[in-house]
Parts: sequence; C-alpha cells; structure tokens
Amino acid sequence: MSKESLTEAGLQFDELSRMRVLDPDVAQSTGELKTECKEFMEKISQFQMVVNGLIKTVDELAREAEREKVKAIGARNVLKSVAKQREAQQQQVQALIAEKKTQLERYQVEHEALCKVESEQTEFINQFVLQK
Repeated sequence: MSKESLTEAGLQFDELSRMRVLDPDVAQSTGELKTECKEFMEKISQFQMVVNGLIKTVDELAREAEREKVKAIGARNVLKSVAKQREAQQQQVQALIAEKKTQLERYQVEHEALCKVESEQTEFINQFVLQK
C-alpha cells in the first residue's frame, strides 16, 4: 500500500514514521486541548479551594454575628428587667412614703390631742392646788 492509499483510509505517519489514525495537526490540537483542560481543572481546583475558604470564613463570621446578636438581645432583656425591677421598687418606696406620711399625720393629731389633755390636766391641777 502506498502512502496516499493509507491517507485515504485515514491512516497517517508522524515525524517519527509511526502510523497514526489521526492527522498530526488534529493530534497536536488534541494534545494542546488536553493540556489546556488540565490547566483549567487546576485553576478550577484552586478556585474551589478559595471559595471553600471564603465560605468557611463567612460561616464563622455569621456564627460570631449570631452570638453577638444573642448577647445583645440578652443584655437588652436584662436592662428591661432591671428597669422593671427599679420601677417596682420605686412604687414600693412611694407606697411606704405615703404610709409613713399618714402615720406621721396620725401621730401629729395624737400629739396635739395629748398636748391638749396635758394642758387641761395641768390647768385642772393648778386650779385644784390653788383651791386648797
């Protein structure tokens, strides 16, 4: 068989005189494509590692933000609780003050009444002593 008849049958010879099924240009293009695919896959792998690192960092930041949010909510609830306790305590103190004022008024009235009784008794004693 001649070289032309082999070429027509789809067989080729490369520069080392080896028989090939593919045209040398197609074989070279295929090799270049294979190399480019390897490089592309390496770049995709690197990109995937970068993305995974970014996702991990974002997840950590999200968890930290959630922890801080929970802390802030807890602190706000504590402040509300303290404010309510302070308000209740203030109401108790106001009620105690009102009670003490009422007691003071009662004692003042009682004191005035006792002073009047003392005065009357002193006057009675003085009159009694003067009559003797």
